[in-house]
Order: sequence, then structure tokens, then C-alpha cells
Amino acid sequence: MIKHDVIVLTTGCNAIACAKAGLLTPESAKVYCGPGLAEVCEAVGIPPVLHMGSCVDNSRILMAATEVVKAGGLGKDISEVPVAGSAPEWMSEKAISIGHYFVASGVYTVFGVTMPVTGAPVFEHYLYKELEDIYGGMWDCEPDPVKHAQKMIAHIDKKRKALGIDKARERVLFDMAARREIEAA
Repeated sequence: MIKHDVIVLTTGCNAIACAKAGLLTPESAKVYCGPGLAEVCEAVGIPPVLHMGSCVDNSRILMAATEVVKAGGLGKDISEVPVAGSAPEWMSEKAISIGHYFVASGVYTVFGVTMPVTGAPVFEHYLYKELEDIYGGMWDCEPDPVKHAQKMIAHIDKKRKALGIDKARERVLFDMAARREIEAA
């Protein structure tokens, strides 16, 4: 994810693996990130993976997405923001309830192991297709970790394109006169 310029907000047990890999340190951005995320991490002084607390602290991630909309002005709803949720190796039904909170909040969410609805095609269709029309978010399932990440990146890229933030733009440095002009407008 970070190689594709996607900052990762994580909770729970995943943070231990990320810490062991050194991804919770700002210095790791230069080594593991794509150029855009590496530049942001260096400028702000943050690691490419931000630990947000225990697994039940996922609401903090949704609060961050809400602030991207509210304060950052990116989209009108969480469902328009280029974000995706993931439960790669769920171990209890708690992951389903947390994931569904994400889906109902407008976040595309990928499960890594078979959802416990296999064999119920009508319900599967509802989860994997119809929920997006209702909430803006939907479930997906992909046990292969590379394909799992690729699905998330494809979704994020689709949302970036819809917002017009999919291409790098030339930076413009503002001098004090230009800043005053912006403030006056």
C-alpha cells in the first residue's frame, strides 16, 4: 500500500507486525514508500503507517476520514474519499462488526478470509454489490494478500480519479505577496 502512495492507518494486532518491520518510524518512508507519500511523510515528519490504537479504536480512523471531508474539503461524504478498509486475518466476529461499521460509513472494506456468509448467494450479492448503492461502502473478499492490496489500491485510485487528485501537479511556491493575495480573496 505505501509503495503506491497510500498512507496506512492501522489498529490492533497489525501494529505489532508494522512496528517489527520498522513502518512506524518516519525514517521508513524513504525506504518503503512511493515518491508522493515519502515526500509527505518527510515534510510532516510522520511514518507511513500510523497506529491508531487497539482493534476497537477503528472509529478513530473514521473520524480522520470525516475530517478529510469536513476540514480538508475532499469530497462531500466519506464514500467519496479515496480510502479502503481491510480485515486481512480476522479472528473473531468483532472484525465483522467493525468492518460493517466501515461499510455503513461509506468505506469499501476487504475481508481477507472467507466471509461466514459463503453459501448464501442472495446475501453475498447484497453485501458485495447492493450495499454500495445504499451506503457508498461495500464488502469485498480476497484471501490472497497481494490481490487483497491490489483491490484496495484500485478502489483508492478510482476515488482519486473521481476527485481529480490522481495526477501530480506542479508545485507553486508562494511568496508573501501571493499569500496576502489569497487571504484577501
